[in-house]
Amino acid sequence: MFPVLLDQPEIWGSGQPINPSVESPKLTRPFPTGTPPPLPPKNVPATPPRTGSPLTVGPGASSPARPATPLVPCSSTTPPPPPPRPPSRPKLPPGKPGVGDVPRPFSPPIHSSSPPPIAPLARAESTSSISSTNSLSAATTPTVVSEDDVFYDKLPSFERRCETPAGSSRGPSPLTMGAQDTLPVAAAFTETVNAYFKGADPSKCIVKITGEMVLSFPAGITRHFANNPSPAALTFRVINFSRLEHVLPNPQLLCCDNTQNDANAKEFWVNMPNLMTHLKKVSEQKPQATYYNVDMLKYQVSAQGIQSTPLNLAVNWRCEPASTDLRIDYKYNTDAMATAVALNNVQFLVPVDGGVTKLQAVLPPAVWNADQQRILWKIPDISQKSENGGVGSLLARFQLSEGPSKPSPLVVQFTSEGSTLSGCDIELVGAGYRFSLIKKRFAAGKYLADN
Repeated sequence: MFPVLLDQPEIWGSGQPINPSVESPKLTRPFPTGTPPPLPPKNVPATPPRTGSPLTVGPGASSPARPATPLVPCSSTTPPPPPPRPPSRPKLPPGKPGVGDVPRPFSPPIHSSSPPPIAPLARAESTSSISSTNSLSAATTPTVVSEDDVFYDKLPSFERRCETPAGSSRGPSPLTMGAQDTLPVAAAFTETVNAYFKGADPSKCIVKITGEMVLSFPAGITRHFANNPSPAALTFRVINFSRLEHVLPNPQLLCCDNTQNDANAKEFWVNMPNLMTHLKKVSEQKPQATYYNVDMLKYQVSAQGIQSTPLNLAVNWRCEPASTDLRIDYKYNTDAMATAVALNNVQFLVPVDGGVTKLQAVLPPAVWNADQQRILWKIPDISQKSENGGVGSLLARFQLSEGPSKPSPLVVQFTSEGSTLSGCDIELVGAGYRFSLIKKRFAAGKYLADN
């Protein structure tokens, strides 16, 4: 069997499990099995390539997400006391409930010649819209719009492997504000879903979802801290915290009260002396950087089997001495996401051995790499707005000279912006800071399907 999910090393020590894993229930009807339907004729119009280019990080210096030399961790000394609690505020409405019922099994129709419409990419919101729904940070504190507000537009873009780069982009971004003004901070949730699908049995689906939360600070904040050596404590609350397990806060920068009674939210406060020391050190190492990313939390999401996968898969091989028939069924699963967003740049890659001499029929059109003996389908977007609601099939027949073929695992890649799989959110507690951006994204890690 193909090796699947690899546990990531525990960077900051062992985490504390919060939720027990939930066994994936079986669907009432399995994926389609048996002999694939007759393959369509050749010369099917090709799916048009996606236009535009993915977001990229501008050139410039990069700053480390964690300090190069260890800071004094919260655990090694007496942690700073929690900041005074502000007057009671109305709580946000609860997020989308946990992953819903088992998604209906699918028997997708044959992909037609017309390409699915491209669903728009959900764009991250700015403070003006976020503060009214996702954050209470600026409700009672004055704000000053400065040139540094543009730094949130330079938050590093989403990379294929869901890595959160740290660094800077173009141009200086001075921060000019008084001691009583709120400081802009950006946050980003980045999650990676690893999944392994075995045949058409959903109960055999193995899922692991990991994530991290990063805060981004404008470079000018170091000058502000130099002029105000006793700033207000940066305190934030993670919403839907009960959906996480094995949570690992950065021990050098974060402290929390483990006696909190609210299981759905967890409050953290930043060790401000350590944060100021770290940002000052980074600013000296990278004087041209315009913002600094700092890892705050790493976590694992409580998964519920196939229900937690944004794209359900089933693969069927029919291998004969002279030919191989391959069918891939897929289904877009809205229940896995906090907010339904499109899966972008979806790629299906399958190696096929046995001495392929000819592709007799392929639907929709794909690219065959003769040197590497593998076939690649590319779909720009899959969403509810796609044809058949994001349900489809990929078909191919291969003529062989050295058959039969040996089934190989299917590898799938995709990215997504504007939502997470955990449904986690963040809000500031107290005065002194405001969110200029809250970014959410996820991507496929090791996303495999076998016969």
